[in-house]
Amino acid sequence: MLADGSVFWGHGIGATGRAIGELCFNTAMTGYQEIVTDPSYAGQIITFTFPHIGNTGANGEDIEAQTPAARGIVIRDAITDPSSFRASGHFDGWLRANNLVGIAGIDTRRLTRLVRSRGFQTAGIDHGTIDCAGLAGELAAWPGLEGMDLAREVTCRQTYTWTEGTWSLQCGHAAGPSPRRHVVAVDYGVKRNILRHLVSLGCRVTVVPATSAIADIMRHRPDGIFLSNGPGDPAATGTWAVPVIRDLLETGKPVFGICLGHQLLALALGARTLKMVNGHRGANHPVRNLETGGVEITCQNHGFVVDPDSLPDNAVITHVSLFDGTLAGFRIREKPVFSVQYHPEASPGPQDSRYLFRSFIKAMESHASAH
Repeated sequence: MLADGSVFWGHGIGATGRAIGELCFNTAMTGYQEIVTDPSYAGQIITFTFPHIGNTGANGEDIEAQTPAARGIVIRDAITDPSSFRASGHFDGWLRANNLVGIAGIDTRRLTRLVRSRGFQTAGIDHGTIDCAGLAGELAAWPGLEGMDLAREVTCRQTYTWTEGTWSLQCGHAAGPSPRRHVVAVDYGVKRNILRHLVSLGCRVTVVPATSAIADIMRHRPDGIFLSNGPGDPAATGTWAVPVIRDLLETGKPVFGICLGHQLLALALGARTLKMVNGHRGANHPVRNLETGGVEITCQNHGFVVDPDSLPDNAVITHVSLFDGTLAGFRIREKPVFSVQYHPEASPGPQDSRYLFRSFIKAMESHASAH
């Protein structure tokens, strides 16, 4: 059910119960398990535009967080039986085990066109006991993601060290090489594949809670600071995160931000963020690198965007979306500070933008040499 009263009848999948959230759509053709476990989907119900979901089953290697943050899922056809040697179980069983409510048999093309034309919709799924009046009441009461601070809900509760590298068919998630640089990652809802890339490129990675103070971060003596992706309204999260980021910029250390980290970095520089009409979510989004002229096919997942006109004079726009021209990346002139709106770690998605992790490593090497 949508907040405007529209009702879609289908077949329940996953756990029984009720889910309320902001309805969005993802256009990726694979990687449904990685998508559902991305913490950036907190507070949202995901519509998959690809009709066949479940064919690779579920396994313990393809998760981006231990506990899914998404509220529920909507799919076209019944969940496909697994057909992959890597599958350790059925996707429907995995949904039930993780208490995720879903619905199948929905005209997802119609639903996607509705979101594209009207913008984000508050939606609810009832699976089990159907109570349309009760569901409508909860939809009317749900406040929506604008103004909602969700990073506190998905962040880690204590500092930890990450040692797992990227995945390969031959050895699964291998350990990285001997670390040369130390990165402190501020966890606003970090995807594990970001941490895996840093480890695989020779970084020792310490992950700290989103609410960490500047002293808590700097006592680890980092060579660079990473600002992670995450859910919710950046303006709401920024009320407590931005002062810390401003202090981090004063240290002169290299800083790299992705998604929510990119937005919070912009807020720390005095810029503003805006809610998009329907957001960017998928694994096929073209982005132009303005400094090289090249085009990258990227993985994206965001419903807010930085207003480029609000950036300070020392910010250089480096990337723009070729879908709608929205800001996709910037750097600070004469400082080792940069960020992108999209996800270079993919998972799922193409590998065009992995060079950004190497750029971060190079920035840390250069800063260490100069100091």
